[in-house]
Amino acid sequence: MTASAPLSRPQLRRVLRQRRRALSRSQQRTAARKLYRQLVQSPAFRRARHIALYLPNDGEIDPRPLLAAAQKRGKRTYLPVLSAWPRTKMVFQRVTRHEKLAGNRFRILEPRPQPKRQRKVWALDLVLLPLVGFDDRGGRLGMGGGFYDRSLAYLHRRKNWHMPTLLGLAHECQRVDELAMASWDVPLQATVTDRAWY
Repeated sequence: MTASAPLSRPQLRRVLRQRRRALSRSQQRTAARKLYRQLVQSPAFRRARHIALYLPNDGEIDPRPLLAAAQKRGKRTYLPVLSAWPRTKMVFQRVTRHEKLAGNRFRILEPRPQPKRQRKVWALDLVLLPLVGFDDRGGRLGMGGGFYDRSLAYLHRRKNWHMPTLLGLAHECQRVDELAMASWDVPLQATVTDRAWY
């Protein structure tokens, strides 16, 4: 679903962020449960030993039930951590149950940086990414900071790559007909919503 006139990326980002923020707490909880059911028995999730997720912010669909399920099954789980310097860098750090988290410069909770607990993105099995908008062709519109695209830029240099599997997570209301892809955009293998896989 898109507006009748084409929107610029910033305009589209604004519209889609408003859509997901308009969801009630009850709708958010229901969506998180449905997302969990879509993913928890999937081969991508079941086979993965090292899984990167995120903590929800700004109306993003909540993957915390998947985080808890992964930890309960003995999988190693990772959250993104923003670097103090360079400020454009993001790494993935192992997180355990009941770990204390603190807000970063965007007020998103993350573990305190500990380089020995960090894992290179290419050594992860599965990365579950947040997004603002998506289409059926693997297109992803993020928040505009480029953190995931920079972290995954190495994939543009690989002809055959298998790791990690990249799955976007979203509410169904974030789906659009088509996203214009920028040269630096890294396509997703699929996007999973509370209703379907695309």
